[in-house]
Amino acid sequence: MSTPGTVFGIRLCLLFAVAFNLVILLVPAFVPAAADTGQSSTPLVLELKLDGVVAPILANYIDEGLADAASRHAALVLITMDTPGGLSDSMTDIIHHILDSPVPVAVYVSPAGARGASAGFLILLSADVAAMAPGTRAGAATPILMNGWFSMPMDEVLRKKINNDATAFLRSFSEKRDRNPKLAETAITDARAFTEKEALDGKMIDFIAGSKDELLRDINGREVTRFSGARTTLALNNYTLAEFHLSARQQFLTRIVQPDALFLLLIIGTLGLYTEFTHPGMVAPGVIGGIAMVLALYAMELLPVNFTGILLIVLALALFILEAKLTSHGVLLVGGIVSMLLGTVFLIRSPLTPAGVSIGVAVATTLPFAFLTVFLMRLVLKSRKWKTATGKEELIGEEGVVTTAIPAGGEGMIRVHGELWRAVASETLQESAHVRVRHVNGLKLEVEAVPAGVSAAKSDVSK
Repeated sequence: MSTPGTVFGIRLCLLFAVAFNLVILLVPAFVPAAADTGQSSTPLVLELKLDGVVAPILANYIDEGLADAASRHAALVLITMDTPGGLSDSMTDIIHHILDSPVPVAVYVSPAGARGASAGFLILLSADVAAMAPGTRAGAATPILMNGWFSMPMDEVLRKKINNDATAFLRSFSEKRDRNPKLAETAITDARAFTEKEALDGKMIDFIAGSKDELLRDINGREVTRFSGARTTLALNNYTLAEFHLSARQQFLTRIVQPDALFLLLIIGTLGLYTEFTHPGMVAPGVIGGIAMVLALYAMELLPVNFTGILLIVLALALFILEAKLTSHGVLLVGGIVSMLLGTVFLIRSPLTPAGVSIGVAVATTLPFAFLTVFLMRLVLKSRKWKTATGKEELIGEEGVVTTAIPAGGEGMIRVHGELWRAVASETLQESAHVRVRHVNGLKLEVEAVPAGVSAAKSDVSK
């Protein structure tokens, strides 16, 4: 049987394990990034990075970067892009700020293998200068209707309505940018995608450049027409390139909306709350688990979560608990592990996040979680069999010695645990007789005689 010290050690180790995983996941986001705040008389090109899903966090970052460029009187804002697309509202917000920016904006899909898909395609076409690196692609901008955590099917009328609104929005700025709106619309209506050469030949982008330096050399001295109609010449001789970094808050939020981070938060939250419920009073696991679960719910609002994946993970937790209660020879444990691994596969799967939760993270998280859950539940079940160590209930079953004879049906005195108690018995008990407590009635004990041989045997065993 586990001692209280052993149980305390187990709880402490578990607490450190949960806290360590949470720190590894979240703390790096708070490390402040270096920022270039130096002043220079040479033309300033401020670089922003639009990497990952277009979401409110990145939209806020782009907005702040454009505002910073305006306050520093930059010559150009260069947005390097590699995105699968994202939320329509965030895309619209970014495009509005690009169109309203007093500083010319160039959007560059890079490096090789990058894409400006879906929402990224419209952002690319909204820029004063649109460029792509060799080996990149853009397009596939057909809208997908999302409702909370799940993608929703669209009937024909709704699909036409959404597509017509998207194509009208595309035309509203691509025509003023002197691009080819008719071809660009096919990315919405037919989900077409274009290589960099197809986009250049179709007059949807202005340049193909192998690097940022090459692009900046190509556009130096180029006259561009701003969305307002004003014409501006890009003077980039001896430019200074400075990067605008995500703030600590944006890094933190960007980190937790990644599929791997979402899964880790779900597991940490579940393990923390489960530990608190099965071992009440530890407090810290409940606090850590509650915070992790709230962060996971925030991430689930932005990521396309599949309900099937959630159900499989819940089923896995139920199987782990049953494994602790029933004798299944490991069948329930294996079933729970398989269920959770399948849950990670189904958890996040959409055109925006084709990778979903990585297999390495899924396996490395599922196996420890499975064994910890079973271990904790077995501790709980074992603790229910432990005898109460405090209170009057502790006396039941204990043996004592009669100090004052007890008549049948009458009262006397006994000594138990070094304490004197009033006692009653259904038979006459002489002084020095060994008795066992059967029931506690207030401050009076009901006792029965213990045969001398049984008492002696027990005494020898205890020695």
